[in-house]
Amino acid sequence: MKNNNGDNKIIGAVMVVGGGITGIQAAMDLSGAGYYVYLVERSSAIGGIMAGLDKTFPTNDCAI
Repeated sequence: MKNNNGDNKIIGAVMVVGGGITGIQAAMDLSGAGYYVYLVERSSAIGGIMAGLDKTFPTNDCAI
């Protein structure tokens, strides 16, 4: 957030548990609002189910 001097100001810290698409979006929104964000994920990569959709739908044709 911007204070009266025009400087960016960290207003607090939050921890987002889960690095899926929702956790990533929440972390980005909170960071944009001026919070320092800790994003924790139990696996070695973030993205959750979204990270594997390119293997499930390799042609981007998700229609049934």
